[in-house]
Amino acid sequence: MNVIEAIMSRHSYRGKYRNEPVPRKDLVTIMEAGLAAPSGCNKQTTSLIAVDDPAILEEFRRIIDPPVGETAPAAICVLTRRVNAYRDKCFATQDYSAAIENMLLAIEALGYRSCWYEGHITDDDRICDQMAALLNVSSDYELVCFLPVGIAEEKIRLPKKKAFGERAWFNRMPTE
Repeated sequence: MNVIEAIMSRHSYRGKYRNEPVPRKDLVTIMEAGLAAPSGCNKQTTSLIAVDDPAILEEFRRIIDPPVGETAPAAICVLTRRVNAYRDKCFATQDYSAAIENMLLAIEALGYRSCWYEGHITDDDRICDQMAALLNVSSDYELVCFLPVGIAEEKIRLPKKKAFGERAWFNRMPTE
């Protein structure tokens, strides 16, 4: 699959996953794609933890409420460090967003499915802190995203996208 095909066929998957392990070599490929993403002033604020241990995944199932990705045989947790990159500007959000998109495309290209869960775990209930504690994440990192990874068991439901002309233009935005 070329990169354009991966971009156009990638969609968030929130269904059940097959009970088939994701080989470590595939998890490494996915994480390498994430770490290859650009980062503001090359500060490389994004780090990753792949989880394929069934006991840890079971702990995630107890922690994440309401449940998401509960049947995934693997997951990647995205960590960030909030450091200034240029003057007083921190680009950590942009850095980990680029890394996540690269990983989502790699996940698609390898035949797996995923969904970007960020707000669900970083909301006021701070599920991310419980997940971070379980993974021994040091206090200078923040767990900001959870990507379940696996083979889709259910049919992919495609979202309705707005027409190109409603969101993209040449030279100027239309006045009407």
